[in-house]
Amino acid sequence: MERLKKENNNSLNNKFMANFVCKGAKLKCSFGSDESDLGVMHPVNPVYLHGEFMANIQDYKPMMNIMPFGQCKSLANPTVATATAANYGKLQEMPCIPNITAPWMQGEATVLVKGQPALMDNCKLMCMWAGMIQITDHGQAD
Repeated sequence: MERLKKENNNSLNNKFMANFVCKGAKLKCSFGSDESDLGVMHPVNPVYLHGEFMANIQDYKPMMNIMPFGQCKSLANPTVATATAANYGKLQEMPCIPNITAPWMQGEATVLVKGQPALMDNCKLMCMWAGMIQITDHGQAD
């Protein structure tokens, strides 16, 4: 019975506690059709977690850290809006090109990775085309 209680407490803690994020974490955009992988490149003195590069809030650069999410369906994206207008108002999804200009929100300020707050799996990132990017898997090897 004690073991069962302990296992239940551990699963509860994992559900409500944020995890550190590593290279290869899975990302999802609210307007994208597919998931994407987080790219982390710290060539000088990298910080490792379970054998992978640990991420910080500055790992937000499009096409370097944040790869495309398949097809974009946001009308705030000019290519989607133009294609939709040309399609007589019927939504026309277009290839995703992330447009991100600010770092991840809500990093762990008490843990620094390469001098910046650590990226946690509850952090959010905004695309200029109105998409909310979330972390769906932290990328840590279990």
